[in-house]
Amino acid sequence: GGVASSLGKGLTASSLGRLLKHRGYRVTMQKLDPYINIDPGTMNPFEHGEVFVTDDGGETDLDLGHYERFIDENLSRNSNATTGSIYQSVLAAERRGDYLGKTVQVIPHITDEIKRRIERVARNDVDVVITEVGGTVGDIEILPFLEAIRQFRNMVGRDNVCYIHVTLVPFIGPAGEQKTKPTQHSVTELRSRGIQPDVIVCRSEEPLSDDLKRKVSAMCDVEERAVVNAADANNIYELPLILHDEGLDDFVCDVLRLDGTIDLTYWQQFVAKVEAATTPVRIGLIGKYIQLPDAYLSVVESLKHAGFHHGADVEIEWIQSENVEGLLAAGQLSHLDGVVIPGGFGHRGVEGKIAAARYAREEQVPCLGICLGLQAMSIDYARNVVGLADANSTEFDPATPYPVIDLMLDQRGIEDKGGTMRLGAYYAVLASGSQIAEAYGEPVVSERHRHRYEFNEQYRGQLEEHGLWCSGTSPDNRLVEFIELPGHPFWVATQAHPEFKSRPDRPHPLFRELIAAALERRAATDGTDEPVADASVPSEPSLHS
Repeated sequence: GGVASSLGKGLTASSLGRLLKHRGYRVTMQKLDPYINIDPGTMNPFEHGEVFVTDDGGETDLDLGHYERFIDENLSRNSNATTGSIYQSVLAAERRGDYLGKTVQVIPHITDEIKRRIERVARNDVDVVITEVGGTVGDIEILPFLEAIRQFRNMVGRDNVCYIHVTLVPFIGPAGEQKTKPTQHSVTELRSRGIQPDVIVCRSEEPLSDDLKRKVSAMCDVEERAVVNAADANNIYELPLILHDEGLDDFVCDVLRLDGTIDLTYWQQFVAKVEAATTPVRIGLIGKYIQLPDAYLSVVESLKHAGFHHGADVEIEWIQSENVEGLLAAGQLSHLDGVVIPGGFGHRGVEGKIAAARYAREEQVPCLGICLGLQAMSIDYARNVVGLADANSTEFDPATPYPVIDLMLDQRGIEDKGGTMRLGAYYAVLASGSQIAEAYGEPVVSERHRHRYEFNEQYRGQLEEHGLWCSGTSPDNRLVEFIELPGHPFWVATQAHPEFKSRPDRPHPLFRELIAAALERRAATDGTDEPVADASVPSEPSLHS
């Protein structure tokens, strides 16, 4: 990337991955992040957005969510490497004596470790590795990564590497012109580091003229057809089609000497379904970090996926959880068709989440609780149905007399913030006849987790006696993974993070059923009896490796 951050490097890389998969190639992806944290797991959501979790428990950059959603492959912790993790590996090797007493330096030791991280994902079952380097050209911390990828082409052969540079072409209002000078400067900086880009992807608000493309080609020494314009799109799932029309995948395949034709019929049909999803449905997202929507990126995308499936345009209302009690008192949430209570850490805003859970339960509003959302819904039920007035989580009130949410026994006394989490994919057994089982359509499921606190098994009997159904548990029946309320249209929660497994053309079952229930509520509120339409996309041949 160059000129500015947040240009869409991750979406560009993901779209290219999707195009290559439609050509029949086996693709994997990875992100190299220049920050010094070992991983984003301890970073504030306001600082970095959501933490995306892989099946093997890796806490990774949110771009991996885009990668998985676009190429429809489950990635691993190896698909994310930070400066911190790279230095950690090099220093550990130095302590072991692996360098035989040599002076440890950025070149070759750090750059060699970066190259090893790229090679690590280049398995025998993969044809193409797409590696995104975070940050922008000119950043101090990016220099070792640029040097490593410069060396990489010499190491694996010129025909095995294609460099793609994403830059900004801004529109200057007073002049009424798009300006290519920022792109020229960015390419000059990149070339000073020894890398000549093969392709330049120009991000712009409006399409670039052919004259501007020719100018970029001439000034930056790339072929004219290698100047690709990614103008702003109506939705991110249009981007593969836009980049294909611009010739990105054709040129990349030429550079890498890859043959084959492409059939985008299925993706074109899917994008048409997205554009046709117009039935409005209002979902309130009760969040603690709503000032930065990226903190809930996968939740938002999962709601959209479910909307596509039902032909619905999901309108998300961002509701600060600290304000919920006041909004309820003023009757300002009654217009919502459904509610999502997502995950989070810390006590701030939790009472608002609990109040939202109670409102949805009592007013028959479809509600999906995720991670902390399950805990808030369990606390509400314990307090307001079972009668355990001071029930709470020991995360928020260590002295609560009714700890319906508590640390797992084997975590107590562990102080390392990185060592107390239940991370990655875990199996759950679903109760026959439950809403959960009917949604998934199978008795055993696997979902990804990221949390420290659990539903306290000691209170399970009391809550179930009063009507709550713990409808999904760990295979040993020790941990509660799902809860639901029989007789309610949809008051369902999971300790996992189902949003990490949703796909644009294959929505996650829980989000799919939430939107179905929300549409039913909206139809009833509007006084219509029309059934919820199923506008799902026809199944396509598997793109999996």
